[in-house]
Amino acid sequence: MSRLRVNGARLLDRHHAMASHGATGNGGVVRPALSAEETAARRTLLDWARERRFTCAMDPIGNLFIRRPGSDDALAPVRIGSHLDSQMPGGNYDGVYGVLAAFEVLETIDDHGLVTKFPLEVVVWNNEEGCRFPPTTMGSAVHAGELSIDAALETTDVNGVSVRSALEASIRSLGKLQHIPLGTPTALYLEAHIEQGPVLEAGGLALGVVTDIQGVAQFRVTVKGELAHAGTTPKYLRKDALRYAMQLIDELSARVERYDDRVRFTVGSLRVFPDAVNTVPGEVSFTIDLRHPDRSVLKELCELIVKVSTAEDSQFVASVVQILDSPPVRFDSNIVSTIRQIASSMAESTDIISGATHDAKLLASTCPAGMIFIPCYRGISHNEDEYAEPSHMIVGADALLVSVLRFAAPSACDAAH
Repeated sequence: MSRLRVNGARLLDRHHAMASHGATGNGGVVRPALSAEETAARRTLLDWARERRFTCAMDPIGNLFIRRPGSDDALAPVRIGSHLDSQMPGGNYDGVYGVLAAFEVLETIDDHGLVTKFPLEVVVWNNEEGCRFPPTTMGSAVHAGELSIDAALETTDVNGVSVRSALEASIRSLGKLQHIPLGTPTALYLEAHIEQGPVLEAGGLALGVVTDIQGVAQFRVTVKGELAHAGTTPKYLRKDALRYAMQLIDELSARVERYDDRVRFTVGSLRVFPDAVNTVPGEVSFTIDLRHPDRSVLKELCELIVKVSTAEDSQFVASVVQILDSPPVRFDSNIVSTIRQIASSMAESTDIISGATHDAKLLASTCPAGMIFIPCYRGISHNEDEYAEPSHMIVGADALLVSVLRFAAPSACDAAH
C-alpha cells in the first residue's frame, strides 16, 4: 500500500485563503497578535474546524486548541501547530505554514477515518512574534509556566492597549469556544516551520530535522538625558539621550560580537521622547535581541550588556530590564531520530540547529518535542519577500503526518504504508 499523503491542493488553497488576512499588496501581511486581521485569520481556521465538527477551545492567554478525539480520549493529546500572528510587515509563511500543515494532518486523518489512540490537537499559540506585545512566544511561555498569566495580560502595546483588552475584543469575534485551563498536559508536541535561514536551500535539501534551538535573551534599555531647545542649547550643555543611546548601541554590538561569529545581536526597536523635530531628546528606549547556542556564553553576554549599559561613569542614566530569558534547548532524542528516519525516506534532508526561537522551544520543557523545517527562498524571513516552494510545503506536511501517526497511532501508521 502506498504511503498516506496529505491533500496538497487543499493545503495550498488554505494557505492562499489565509494570505488575504492582513495582506499588504506586496506579497506579505501585517497581522500582529490579537489585531482585527489576526482575529479574522483565527476565525477562518475555526470555521474550517467547525465544518469538521472538531472541538474548538481557548485557554486564558488566548491559545487556541482544535481537537480530534482519540480512542483513549482521557490521554494527554499529541499537539501540533504554530502561530498565525506576523511581524509588521511579515511574510506569508512564518508560523502560518505550521498551523495549516497541522490542520491538514487532522483533515487527512479524518478523511481516511483513521483512529488514533491519542487525541490530536492543532494549537495556535498566541503572540509568538512579540512585535506588538513583547516578549516573543508569550502564549506558549504562559502555557509552559515560564511567564505569569498576570504579567502577560497586563503587557501593553505602543498605544497603551493591553493584552487583556485586546484578547477580550478578539474573543467576541471568534464564536463559541470551550474553555481549557492553562498548562494542560501534552503527550508530545511537533511543529513544522520554514527554516528562516539559508542552509536547506543552499544544500538543495527539502527537509530539516531540528535537533536544537539556540538561546535568546531580550532586553529593553532606557537612557535618560535632558530635554532642551534644539536652537538655543550649545553642544557642551546638551544631555542628548539619542546621541548617547547610539554610542551605547555601537559599544554593545562591538563588545558582544567580539566573542565569536555565532553571536546574533539586534536592536530592533528604538523610541525617542518627545519625538519632536526641534527638541533635544530627553529619553530613549531601545530593545536588544541577543542569541547564542551556548548557554554559558549567552549568560556571559547578558551580564556584559547589563554592566556596560549601567556604567556609573556616564553623565546619563541608563536602566536595563530583561524581558526574555530563553536558554538553548535540545529536542528529545527519540523524536529527533524518528523524524530523521521519516524525513530521509521522503526527501533529501539533514539535521539542523534553529537560529530562530519557536513555540516548540517552550513546549520542550513540558513534554517531548520536535520540529520539521522546510526551505525558504534565500533564507528570507520577517519580510514580505518570504517564500517557500509549494512542493516543499507539501512534503513537510507529509513528514508531519507520518510523524504524528508514528507517535499517536502506530498501527494506523503501519497500515498506511
